[in-house]
Amino acid sequence: MEVIASTNDVPVAAYRLLDGMTYAVQFHPEVYHTTDGLQLLHNFVIGICDCTGDWTPHGFVETTVKRLEQELGQDQVVLALSGGVDSSVAALLLDRAIGDQLHCIFVDNGLLRKDEFERVLESYRHLGLNITGVDAKDEFLTALKGLEDPEAKRKAIGKAFIDVFDREARRITDVKWLGQGTIYPDVIESVSVNGPSVTIKSHHNVGGLPARMNLKVVEPLRLLFKDEVRRVGKELGLDPNILGRHPFPGPGLGIRILGEVTSEKVALLQEVDHIFIQGLRDEGLYDKVWQAGAILLPVRSVGVMGDERTYENAVALRAVTSMDGMTADWCHLPYEFLARISNAIINRVRGVNRVVYDISSKPPATIEWE
Repeated sequence: MEVIASTNDVPVAAYRLLDGMTYAVQFHPEVYHTTDGLQLLHNFVIGICDCTGDWTPHGFVETTVKRLEQELGQDQVVLALSGGVDSSVAALLLDRAIGDQLHCIFVDNGLLRKDEFERVLESYRHLGLNITGVDAKDEFLTALKGLEDPEAKRKAIGKAFIDVFDREARRITDVKWLGQGTIYPDVIESVSVNGPSVTIKSHHNVGGLPARMNLKVVEPLRLLFKDEVRRVGKELGLDPNILGRHPFPGPGLGIRILGEVTSEKVALLQEVDHIFIQGLRDEGLYDKVWQAGAILLPVRSVGVMGDERTYENAVALRAVTSMDGMTADWCHLPYEFLARISNAIINRVRGVNRVVYDISSKPPATIEWE
């Protein structure tokens, strides 16, 4: 073995075996924060693996559509749409490959942003997708009753979704495939990939399906990062309003409400989130942020409203910049903007008397709080 890179703290940062064909690094060259990480990967792929480096969104669309046509044939496919970039791009790829054989389902789990279900459903219909909307708010809230642990909530939401989705999918004749918008960070964070890495959190679309569904899985974006998915979506002509939409967690506001989830807490957080996100749009800041949202804390604090003492809820605002979601910096939003948003939330949302701003980066913190 030959050591080819080191630091003061890491004596073996990179090495190669003397056969000249095996290289290893003791860091993550693929993440945005790694200095010259992309250059390192480029040198390895082009200089050592002798690849051409000619990947383009156009080429990916062409090869993926052909592969999907061959793999799926005349089979019927069902896909859950979320309103986000990943599932939308996956749907457009599948639609281009198999057309009306694709059946999209958009489930209202009661944990979406304010008015999102109706707005997103209409935008999908404008895209020409074959889509059905399902109101299942009560089922999800019932499944979450009494749960406080983040993983327990994620799993309950996942199980409820599968139950609803399975029921709706059975209404479609001869469905053999489940389409999903899984991307590579979902896989990395959910499962140990050929090694000792730990599961960071369970993702709603990773980890297998109950045997009763008896469906094969097709995931056309499984090996792409978020920035690559956006480039593919642009190539496919995805609506810019969806293409530029911030990532939103599959479990929705269920993991932005710390502790037990109730309909009253959801309604409160929807109002807070709406003020924050609309404020970002109004101030021209939305596209400068990679992901943003509000978190309802299991904390109450003393405040003063008029001449009265209050003891109400505290909320946290979260906004980050990132390229791929694997690492993220907290976003340095203008103080004046944060002050206006804080005042608007406290004045307009009954039950909130304190707003804080999360200045943690990933790592060590994750983007979501749960």
